[in-house]
Amino acid sequence: MRVKCVICDTLHELPNDLPLAKKLRNRPIHTFMCTECSERISENTHTRIATGKFRFFRTSSKFDEEF
Repeated sequence: MRVKCVICDTLHELPNDLPLAKKLRNRPIHTFMCTECSERISENTHTRIATGKFRFFRTSSKFDEEF
């Protein structure tokens, strides 16, 4: 199955028997993000959290203070 990353628009080939390929086929609302983009986003998020100015807006303030 050919898929396109939503961030970098590169084409990737997924084996048809992967659960991710089945999820993308059956539920078109789900999107695919390549591993390079997901790693880059997670690294940037961790560096923003390390600065101490990052706030979680969907959680309680008690969780933010513990984090």
